[in-house]
Amino acid sequence: MLLYAVPFFVSGTVLLAAALVGTKVSSPAGSVPVGTGPGVAPTTTTQFPFLTWSVCVAVLLLVSVGLGWLVTVRFLRPLRTITATARDISASNLHRRLGPTGRTDEFAELAATLDDLFGRLEAAFASQRRFVANASHELRTPLTAQRAILQVALADPDATVEALRVACGEVLELGATQGHLIEALLTLASGEQGVDRREPFDLADVARRVLSNRPPARSAGVAVEAALGAAPASGDPLLVESLVANLVDNATRYNVAGGRVEVTTSATADGARLSVRNSGPVVQPAEVERLFEPFQQLDGRRVRHGEGHGLGLAIVRAIADAHGARLAAAARPAGGLDIEVTFPRGSTDRLVAAAGGGPGHR
Repeated sequence: MLLYAVPFFVSGTVLLAAALVGTKVSSPAGSVPVGTGPGVAPTTTTQFPFLTWSVCVAVLLLVSVGLGWLVTVRFLRPLRTITATARDISASNLHRRLGPTGRTDEFAELAATLDDLFGRLEAAFASQRRFVANASHELRTPLTAQRAILQVALADPDATVEALRVACGEVLELGATQGHLIEALLTLASGEQGVDRREPFDLADVARRVLSNRPPARSAGVAVEAALGAAPASGDPLLVESLVANLVDNATRYNVAGGRVEVTTSATADGARLSVRNSGPVVQPAEVERLFEPFQQLDGRRVRHGEGHGLGLAIVRAIADAHGARLAAAARPAGGLDIEVTFPRGSTDRLVAAAGGGPGHR
């Protein structure tokens, strides 16, 4: 309260002193003014009545204390309430909210902003808990299967060499599956950490490299069509290559016999755009956002052994967010997805020169 009372008191005292200094008081009747006499001009003296000064200062002090109390209690009480409630909210009760304050001032705006922040934190904590639980389950499943295979093989006293070879092969296959899962988790973690150092690259070159390393897609009965125009961007080329690879893998894995995958890159006014369109099973529009969560598939199902890890689109979103790229996904009425990733514009001059000097480079 003193923090607000002191400025009121000081400013009031200065104004009062200035007013009193400018007040002129005449001498009483019958008295001889100081400095009068023959040839001396009479003068007027300025007096400061001590009693008047003391009363004014006392009144000013009381008014200052009252104003300080009014500002502290009346105007800052909502701020103390907001601060106390925000301090009580922790990771265990993020569902609590400050709620409406009944006001329409800056405090109401502050409360609404904090409630929005708590909502995002609650969603982030819930997502983290689901991710940890799902990751633990996915990592535990291969270990349990490996242990069961080895226990069966060791418990058979008449096991042949061929049977042991088969058991070892199954264990190795499960180990490879676990290794792919760990690699995917590491890629997801790297994408979520952000990009420390950016370097220019051509999105068309990245997509071309990914497609050249994936010939099995054509043998699986899925036709892959590419229209790769120069698309300068900047960021981490390795992470972007992982983004493109996961989009292409997702488009070919969750497709239909005789289906198609279209991969295009182009330079836009906003930057560099990658588009991956694929045929496939019908996806409900409400399900599209959920597919970008870890360990999720269509129809609310979790991944099963042999169906991938359900991390591909989660990795795509993490890498896109790390690069500040805009990610848009939409369900196609006939089945499949349309996914576009637009990266911010990078060092276009260097990239166009390196690509051959024009947008028509293929």
